[in-house]
Amino acid sequence: MENNLLAFAPDIIINAAAYTAVDKAEQDQESANAINHLGAEYLARIAQKLNAVFIHVSTDYVFDGNSAVPYVETDKPNPQSVYGKTKLDGESAIAQHCTKHIILRTAWVFAEHGNNFVKTMLRLALSRPELGVVADQIGGPTYAGDIADAILNIISQLNSQNEDRWGVYHFSGEPYVSWHSFAECIFEEAFNQSLLMTQPILNAITTEQYPTPAKRPAYSMLDCQKIHVAFNIEPSNWRAALNNLTLYK
Repeated sequence: MENNLLAFAPDIIINAAAYTAVDKAEQDQESANAINHLGAEYLARIAQKLNAVFIHVSTDYVFDGNSAVPYVETDKPNPQSVYGKTKLDGESAIAQHCTKHIILRTAWVFAEHGNNFVKTMLRLALSRPELGVVADQIGGPTYAGDIADAILNIISQLNSQNEDRWGVYHFSGEPYVSWHSFAECIFEEAFNQSLLMTQPILNAITTEQYPTPAKRPAYSMLDCQKIHVAFNIEPSNWRAALNNLTLYK
């Protein structure tokens, strides 16, 4: 792959690949490290050879979730899972091996395709009259289409004077909500759009009541002020992304 990339000689390399099976990563550490850390480092080294810009998508899981206020880019990471650790190792490798890099940390990503919380909730709502959803984890749901738009926006503003803008940026959705509140919004929209005849009963449960192999950050709120100042990019409008839920079926 290196020879192909060097021959193609792109000006920009975007890495959105990741091992995102958070719980599975606890037992499959080698694969998670190969993709999230070593894969990112490999591409960063190639970008450096080409003097190319390297844009990399990272995660809120680099933090421990113990904060009571939104995390800023300079807050000290402290991942609590293999997934978070391997993503942080990838960030560190990129910063070490590629000068012209932009690392975009995001959270709670959902989209019309692939496995994600919105699609799971819609599927469960059609088969279960009652659901329990975690209410003590807070974050900013982020629409994948908004991440793509943010990256394109950044690229459109890149020029030879960007030396002071390389580094880490946070980009996620607002307002911050719990998984329980997010599910409420999904079901309300699905009902209003006639995708659900009735909304399931939604019970708020704690993280302890829904144990998982990998520890999730209790607070995944990312402060998005830096990216707004640098590139005039607003947080993801996750409510707007729910306007046409037929696309998520």
